[in-house]
Amino acid sequence: MEELFDCKTDERLAVLQDNLSRMAEVCSSGGIVAGFPACMSEGFVNFGIGLIVCHIGKFDFTLSGRNYTANEGQTVFIPDGANFSVVRQSPDLSVSILVYKTDPIRYVLGTMVQSVRLYSLMLSEEHCVWATGDEEGLAQYISLIGEKQPQEDDFFAVNERKLLLLSLTYRLCTLFSKRFFESGSHDTRRTETFLKLIKLIDRHYMTERGVAFYADKLFLSPKYLSELSKSVCGYTVQELVFKAITRRAMSLLDSTNKTVAEISDEFNFPNPSSFGTFFKKQTGTTPQKYRDRV
Repeated sequence: MEELFDCKTDERLAVLQDNLSRMAEVCSSGGIVAGFPACMSEGFVNFGIGLIVCHIGKFDFTLSGRNYTANEGQTVFIPDGANFSVVRQSPDLSVSILVYKTDPIRYVLGTMVQSVRLYSLMLSEEHCVWATGDEEGLAQYISLIGEKQPQEDDFFAVNERKLLLLSLTYRLCTLFSKRFFESGSHDTRRTETFLKLIKLIDRHYMTERGVAFYADKLFLSPKYLSELSKSVCGYTVQELVFKAITRRAMSLLDSTNKTVAEISDEFNFPNPSSFGTFFKKQTGTTPQKYRDRV
């Protein structure tokens, strides 16, 4: 049994090493492994959302030049762009590893992608490792996601993986939110307001595009709300709304047989031409050319 585990570990680590070196969209250990791929010991720059669940043993690591230790029952969160390197590990170490990009699920994540990025940045230095209380659940996601990418023509497997990543991202938002507000971090009120804005946009972007609507819901002035949004995530309120509309429109063009006119009506544009102008300004191409690209 131990030999089988070692064999499976070697296979999973080899696949993970290959995926990380190629910066694949999803890089998963596919289950529990007894160590790390070589690139994570040599110095690894993260390119997505990264997490490592420590099941047994412990390991020392550096994150952006600072030293940390992860113990049994803790999870390490690696923010996008951070330098990560394993320094040493205990002989009995067992971990589950996942790094994934949000781009493939952006159209279904909507504006919540801003939330998970915001949380990972806020928590990166002081709270990159902690016992979430949900280590078993996170490890189950990593196992279900698997180490190997499904074939592109396997429609159900590809979409199942996307839904698992979507569900995991929402789970991480829940964990990050709880941790952030419990930490009593400075600027909590501004961040809380921004997250309320994100939820409002997700709920109303199909019909409400004006800043005034969202500002009124939050009892703030439109100018202040847009300045707050810009300072937190780099986008104004209207830019976030337009991004939400664009993502949804791309999803409808990709996954339905609705005509451009029907999609235009769904978003309450005056006419298909107006929708086409908006879509081209946001994406650089027309709705029909986007649909016909493959």
